[in-house]
Amino acid sequence: MDHFYRIPCMIVGDRITERLEALGKSQAWLARQVGISQPAINALVKVPGKGSKHIHDIARHLRTSVDFLLGRTDDPAENALLAPSAADMAEQLDAVLINEVEVSFSMGGGSAIEDWPVVRRVPFSRTWLRALTSSPAEQLAVARGEGDSMMPTILDGDLVIIDHGDQTPRQQDRIWAMSYGGWGMIKRLRQLPDGNLQINSDNAAVPPIVAYEGEVQIVGRIAGVIRRI
Repeated sequence: MDHFYRIPCMIVGDRITERLEALGKSQAWLARQVGISQPAINALVKVPGKGSKHIHDIARHLRTSVDFLLGRTDDPAENALLAPSAADMAEQLDAVLINEVEVSFSMGGGSAIEDWPVVRRVPFSRTWLRALTSSPAEQLAVARGEGDSMMPTILDGDLVIIDHGDQTPRQQDRIWAMSYGGWGMIKRLRQLPDGNLQINSDNAAVPPIVAYEGEVQIVGRIAGVIRRI
């Protein structure tokens, strides 16, 4: 579920400004960390009652709590400034932080894609990622698959790494994250001689779908699968 917080006053803007000043950072810096536009941050600061589903991520990068930003407490958790940030720790470990998104890509029929709220930032080894893709971390995301239509390649609950930097199918039968008819899917794609696309599942019990021109929007290539054993 997409939690969108609306604030009945300007307190959230004042609190964001206060934390940015304490950290010596700008709105543009915060926007880059959260993965949204600088005008979106400015709107939170300037527009009374403006809310954001990114409030948890904003609080984390400002090293404070959601309760502080929402005015539920006056304690900004200043001691958090003494601890290294997740980004600092990742850098020390030669890791990179990737957005985990709550997109509910479904391998058994799909779920509507309206927006991708960021759940958290997950550290991954740079070396391991370079073996999967040459795209920068900013163009990668992690999401959880659902359903059984891509078994045995992708199981229900597996994490998949989506490479947004690769959105052009150049080889047959690779696996892609896509939107079809407003629904999210992780499927194999095959170009047909007539120019249409065949959407295939690895589960033989699931019939293929023929998509006509303009019906499929490629979100990114599935660069890797992470499975709990």
